[in-house]
Formats: sequence, structure tokens, C-alpha cells
Amino acid sequence: METRHLHYFMAVCEELHFTRAAEGLGISQPTLSQQIKVLEGEMGMPLFDRIGKKIALTEAGALLKDYAARMIQNEQNAKAAINELRSDNRGMIRLGVLPSDLDYRLTPMLVKFHSDFPNIRLQVFASTLIQQEVLENKLDIGICLPGPRDSMLTQVDLGWEPYHLIVREDHPYAAKSHIELSSLQQIQLVMYPRTYIGRELVENTCREAGFELEPIMETGSATSLLQLVKAGIGGTIQPRGLLEGMENSGLCSIPILNTAPCRNLRLIYRADRYISHATHTFISSLRQFLIDNLRLEDGLRTLEQ
Repeated sequence: METRHLHYFMAVCEELHFTRAAEGLGISQPTLSQQIKVLEGEMGMPLFDRIGKKIALTEAGALLKDYAARMIQNEQNAKAAINELRSDNRGMIRLGVLPSDLDYRLTPMLVKFHSDFPNIRLQVFASTLIQQEVLENKLDIGICLPGPRDSMLTQVDLGWEPYHLIVREDHPYAAKSHIELSSLQQIQLVMYPRTYIGRELVENTCREAGFELEPIMETGSATSLLQLVKAGIGGTIQPRGLLEGMENSGLCSIPILNTAPCRNLRLIYRADRYISHATHTFISSLRQFLIDNLRLEDGLRTLEQ
């Protein structure tokens, strides 16, 4: 069995269409069909059911697909490891982070990392689907809130931080040193939509305390939330450190007592993926930045997969 046969096979699995798969591979459709027949001959069983112009995986095809994905990943890991031997702090990292953290919190760390390691290319994407995109190999690593456990992921607990009430400096609550969780019922709020993890986290804490939030306005951008607060539309509930990197924001952050909502930040990557020296270097820099700047609590331990 040749590796290229597995690549051809996986392309057909992806498209379930020989012509589209051949176009994506840059070969002719008859050539692709012939190569799949060669692979089926080696396996001794058909891998696809051909029903007119439609195809579907057979039971043998579905079994091979699982093994082929792992074999191709191992091939990529081996090439990455060998290529790294020829480099000197080089490489490329695709990082996914939550939109608010990218907008307001991690940029100073990215600037310093580039200054320390100018030959490492870093692509940073704001996303609310980080776990899914890491699993699909669209991202190498991600910084996100806890999602469903998955045996394909390694998760590193970076720490947790409480949520605060953020209001304009002339808001009636702005002079308070703290507020009770129950007081949130009395404040006009602007929040993320309910489909966002951060919103659900806050809502769950409030439900456990016996009440529901009814925001006056919802938006999916941290930037727009803060602009609405600045405009006097209402307050918002965001992670404690969101305002710390903003000078003269005109806003203030008020701690919430008696079971404040808290978020856990985790670093995730695929357990079967080769983690390059460049990525390990970035992870070390990230951890130090979080310790020095974001004041996260009780982090830095590896979770069970």
C-alpha cells in the first residue's frame, strides 16, 4: 500500500464524488478511479458502493477511513519533526482565541513573542468554535472555555477568572466597591446572545441563584458591547481583566460577590498531533504572559484527555 493511495482514498471520502475529488487532487478522474481499484484489490474488498453517479462507503471503506486518517496524520507528524531538525526556531502556528481576548488582552503578548522569536510565523484567528476547528485540524492550538470532553484532545488548564459588572463612570453603580449577584436583576444590561458560551456561563450562575437575566440589547462583539456601555445603554458582565489593557476607557469594573460567574481558560490541541518546538515555545510564552498579566487563578495543570 502506497501513501498516495491513502490520500486518494481520503479525497474520495471527503467528496463522495470521483470527479470532484480528482479535480481537487489535480489528476484525471479515470486515473483516480484506477488507483482506488488498485487499493481495493490490495484490501480484497470494495471500499465504495457505486450506485449510478452516487457513491457511499462500504463497511470496509469506513474502517479503512479511520486508520487512513491516523496514518496520514503520522506521516505529517514525521515530516514536521524532520523539517524542524533543519530549522532554528522556525515554524508556523495557527492559534485560535476568543474574540474579546484577541481584541483587548493578548495583543501585547503577540508583539513580545514576535520580538523574541521573529522567525516563527503566527496566524491568530478569532473564533467561538475553537474546539471544533482544532479537531478538524484548521487550528494547531486554541485558547477557549471548556467544551465537551473529547478523547482526541489534550487540554491544559490555564486558570480561571471571575466576571465583573462593567458600567460607565457616571453610572449609579460606578462608585460601588462591589455588588451582590442578585443586584444584576436591577440593572439594564447589554450581553452576548444566548448561543455564546460566555453568556450561557453567566446565565447558568444567575439561574442557580433563582433569577433570569433579560438584557435590553444583545450583540456578538465585545467591542460593540463596550461601545454600548460607553453610550449609556446599560452595563455588561465580562471577565475581570477585560478593561485592564484599556487606558481612559471611561468605564469601570465592579466585582460581583456571592458566587460570581467564573470562566476557565484552557489550551487545547489534538492529542495525536506532533507539537513542534515552535509551538512548545509559544505555549511557554503564553503561560508566562497569563501569570504576569491576566492574574488567572489556579491554572497550569494538564487535564485528563
